[in-house]
Amino acid sequence: MRATIKDVSARAGVSTKTVSRVLNREKYVSDEVRRRVEEAIEALSFQPSAAARMLAGKRSHQIALIYDNHSPHYIHQIQTGIWERCIEEGVRLLAQPSDAASPSLAAEIGGLIDQTQVDGVILSSPVTDSVAALEELDRRGVPYVRISPGTDHGRSPSVSMDDVQAADDMTTHLISLGHKRIGFIIGHVNHTASDLRLFGYRRALDRAGLPFEPRYVRQGFFDFASGEAAADAMLDLPIPPTAIFASNDDMAAGVLTVAHRRGMALPGDLSVAGFDDTALASQLWPPLTTVRQPTRQLAHAAASLLFEGVEGPVNRRLAHELVLRGSTAPPKAS
Repeated sequence: MRATIKDVSARAGVSTKTVSRVLNREKYVSDEVRRRVEEAIEALSFQPSAAARMLAGKRSHQIALIYDNHSPHYIHQIQTGIWERCIEEGVRLLAQPSDAASPSLAAEIGGLIDQTQVDGVILSSPVTDSVAALEELDRRGVPYVRISPGTDHGRSPSVSMDDVQAADDMTTHLISLGHKRIGFIIGHVNHTASDLRLFGYRRALDRAGLPFEPRYVRQGFFDFASGEAAADAMLDLPIPPTAIFASNDDMAAGVLTVAHRRGMALPGDLSVAGFDDTALASQLWPPLTTVRQPTRQLAHAAASLLFEGVEGPVNRRLAHELVLRGSTAPPKAS
């Protein structure tokens, strides 16, 4: 693998910022430090990429996060992860909400770049899969890193987790408790992760020999209200599910609210599981069993890829974890 600016800094025993100063022939670097960095560069055959040179120059000391997500808890973790990495580099983070489906998205991104001269961009789902956004950034030669892309993986550096396996693991857990009627709330239609999590749910059912029942699957939009609507629809069925797995914690909160409103005992009458493990999950009652997506770590890793100037189809995959709390239990004997 090609050496990165981080490799050079480690070998020379200095920060990546110091390596950048040497590469840009800036002042305030001692002759001894400059010599160590230059020797490390030669030993590693390091060649700064176009992205690395742009970031090394720190033209504006700013990078941008462009996102379109209905979960404030998720976006807070994304912003926190990037911000923590920006502090280490002395770079400002600009967070730009957008509509991934808007026909003016490319123009909006172009305007942001023109106005701020950001040195790089991080894209969060579903903007991460927007062809218009990617083409605009490519056209302008602005370095970017994608968080959890679902398409065109070789187009840029990215970070991700295995959404299919995570949903499979949670569904398998519910099956292991004895549930055979498991409802599922799909995430927003614009997010590729929504399809991946649905696939994982179906794969687990199939492996266990349980039929896929469309009546137990409802469309959601990653928000509380759609979780409520989906739960009402499923719980009104003549034979309702004994467990509901929502594609994020906000929708799972909506399910819990509906169950409480109906006077159901939780988790005795209904088990509920979510996805993400945002701060909300542990604040609900009962505390929510959920998939811990390493959201903040994914964002931190995306910022690291950007600052390191990594190019090409480099993907850093982080592990998920099941967090078992009080919202799931074996179903009542029928």
